[in-house]
Formats: sequence, structure tokens, C-alpha cells
Amino acid sequence: MIRLTNLADYAVVLMSELARTDRRANASDLAQGSGIPEPTVSKILGQMKRAGLLVSSRGVKGGFALARPASAITVADVIEAVDGPIALTNCVSTAERECTLEPVCSMAVHWQTINEAVRGALDGVSLKEISKPVSPPGFAEAAARVTEQAD
Repeated sequence: MIRLTNLADYAVVLMSELARTDRRANASDLAQGSGIPEPTVSKILGQMKRAGLLVSSRGVKGGFALARPASAITVADVIEAVDGPIALTNCVSTAERECTLEPVCSMAVHWQTINEAVRGALDGVSLKEISKPVSPPGFAEAAARVTEQAD
């Protein structure tokens, strides 16, 4: 199973919330709105700031805001700020490789292609896209039936 860490998942949630509201927010407000514990929110906000994805200001009206437009920040940017480079297997990681089969493995080049496809897909989704409100499945059909019945 390919799985993101909880921190990366939470980071995407928090960053999309900042994109949706398009205003400064502090860790306490984001924790309340998301249900993510405040210490975790603070940790993630610090990581996002160090990665250049957020800016912060102090004071009464201080808080965190996106460092650039939501359309210019991708899901891949957020995940990599928390988890580091996206690497599905050790053979595509830039870190020291630990696979004993590497000298004879015929899949290494293919894993690179697969990894690039996954990273490209995540890089193709911006915060702007995922911050749009979404209706639950079947909502449009149910709303149309209610409207018809009311007429």
C-alpha cells in the first residue's frame, strides 16, 4: 500500500483551508476548524513556512497566510515540505539505496517512470482546485428533486 504520513495528510487539509478562506489564520483557529490537535497544527505551519509555502506575521492581526497564490502551490509541494521527496521505492530515492537486487533489477528504470507519473499527478493539482467547496455525492440530484417537488 502506498500511503502518505498523517502529517502530510494534515498539511494538505490545513493548506487547503488557508486557500479556501484566503485570509490569515493562527494555529488555534486552524486546530478548531480542522479538528487537528494544536501542537500538530503548529508543527505543520512551521514546516510550511520553512518550505516557503507560508508567510507569518506577529501581532493582534498576525497569523499565517499562503506565500503565493493557491493556484501556484501544488499538493506535491505540500507533501514534499513534510515528507521530503516523493519516492515510491528505494531505487527512485535520492537517499542511500538499500536494495540488494539493484545490480540485477530490471524494474528500477520502470519504477522511475512510475514515480515520475505519480509525482506529476500530485504536481498537477493545486490548492486552488482542492479548496473549492464540494457537494456530497448525489447532492445535485437530490436538490433538483426537492426543487421539482416545490414547484
